[in-house]
Amino acid sequence: MDIAELLEREHRGWQSLCDGTGDVFYGRSMTEDGVMVLANGQVFTRQDVVDSLGAAPPWRTYDITEERLVPLNESSAALVYRGRAYREGAEPAFTALMSSVYVRRGAEWALAVYQQTPVPA
Repeated sequence: MDIAELLEREHRGWQSLCDGTGDVFYGRSMTEDGVMVLANGQVFTRQDVVDSLGAAPPWRTYDITEERLVPLNESSAALVYRGRAYREGAEPAFTALMSSVYVRRGAEWALAVYQQTPVPA
């Protein structure tokens, strides 16, 4: 299990959020019963994620720091990091501690759980 492989997958997800294709990316890359636990207290199913990202404004840019891998077993792991993302305009950055739990499905990793904890300014 390699942190670079999961980190690359996480970057592909963020890039999809920046280019407006997050609905397609997460619709394909989440497990069927996967969920996202968002900073605003909502829990989204895969279909909720697809529906909401189809109408969401894109992020302008993002960065990932302080990343670490937490192996769970040979076919699952959690990627934990600090994420910061910016939209257009003067809106402040969204900064949160994030964790993504991945499970291996054949040759691919699938996102089972994603969680955000906001970092106070």
